[in-house]
Amino acid sequence: MSLIFKRQSIRKYTDEKVSDEIIENLLKAGMQAPSSCNAQPWEFVVVSDPEDKRAISKMHRFAKPAENASHLIITIGNLNEAKVIGMIEQDLGACNENILLQATHEGLGAVWLGFHPIEDRTLKLKEYLNIPDHCIPFSVICVGWPAHESEVKLRYDESKVHFDRY
Repeated sequence: MSLIFKRQSIRKYTDEKVSDEIIENLLKAGMQAPSSCNAQPWEFVVVSDPEDKRAISKMHRFAKPAENASHLIITIGNLNEAKVIGMIEQDLGACNENILLQATHEGLGAVWLGFHPIEDRTLKLKEYLNIPDHCIPFSVICVGWPAHESEVKLRYDESKVHFDRY
């Protein structure tokens, strides 16, 4: 469980590029996630071009970390591959968390930028990256070498735990 407790959202990165090998490790981790009926309805666009990162960073007010990340991993839900459409958000959520945990394992900083289900955000990303209609841009995960270390705060709150009944 120590890896889980080390994971945190990192929004500032050094200029050092993340290797292709590490990016592949992140994608492998994402694809290892559980999914409804084992459909694995995910696809990815990996972005490293500075102009593209800058454009994506301006797609909504919380997307600024995208500009200075080494890479962006756009997670996409393919509706043609999903066996239970209503579960695609859970499938992609598990995929995203696996990527974030692998990033922590690799010593990277990462942050999950939410795009889906906010239509304005998803339409901008879909248009910019030429994502087909049967696919939903779910999120943008920014990854890079962290510019600073920060203290991880434990979030366990006993008052939110109930046994047997609420």
